[in-house]
Amino acid sequence: MKLSVFHTPEEVPSEGSPDCAIAIDVLRATSTIAAALYAGAEAIQVFSNVDELIRVSEHWPAEKRLRAGERGGGKVEGCDLGNSPLDHTAERSQGRRLFMSTTNGTRCLERIRDVPTVITGALTTRQAVVDFLLKQQPETVWIVGSGWEGSYSLEDTVCAGAIIHGVIVATGQTFKDLAGNDAAIASVSLYLQWQDQLLDLLHYASHGQRLLRLDNFEDLKYCSQLDTLDIVPIQQEQGVLRLA
Repeated sequence: MKLSVFHTPEEVPSEGSPDCAIAIDVLRATSTIAAALYAGAEAIQVFSNVDELIRVSEHWPAEKRLRAGERGGGKVEGCDLGNSPLDHTAERSQGRRLFMSTTNGTRCLERIRDVPTVITGALTTRQAVVDFLLKQQPETVWIVGSGWEGSYSLEDTVCAGAIIHGVIVATGQTFKDLAGNDAAIASVSLYLQWQDQLLDLLHYASHGQRLLRLDNFEDLKYCSQLDTLDIVPIQQEQGVLRLA
């Protein structure tokens, strides 16, 4: 297995394709996707465009859908929810399809949607993602951070490093065996530096600071948790994620 890290969707090579791609948006799309599915959502359907989200979701009964739209950290007008994992409870989400569009995470998923196996990762689901990789044994894996509007983000890179470190611990393999590019090695180094201070790192991250200005401390606290959900969201049809 060779694991490569790309900090943003824009870094993803235009040529070639891996066996498996992992989309990461710790703050907050992939953390929210996992939380919604854990709460019993029927599926998550992702869109890069809010107008398309509204158009497609109109074909679903109102009681069977939730519209989640976020831009710049805030909820989009006309949507039921923004992009907080704390929005999702069994009472609100169970049995419903979440139609979702966010600033960065859903754009990342769109970039890798043609890969044979597409899953999402977050700090909350790190060990479940590691277990999935160990079971499936894909030959090549691209771990793609969502970043922020095309720029690097600490929180996505540290999550990528946490996943790779988990594979190293489980298999005893070295970077020579596993690293598909230099960014994979750098991401593990970041994780090892901050593994006991993940909430602090999210506070220092530029997007974490942006969310704190919007009074989203509890979201940062939730998203910084490691290995709390034993689930893996997987794309089962293009743009639609369910539990693996």
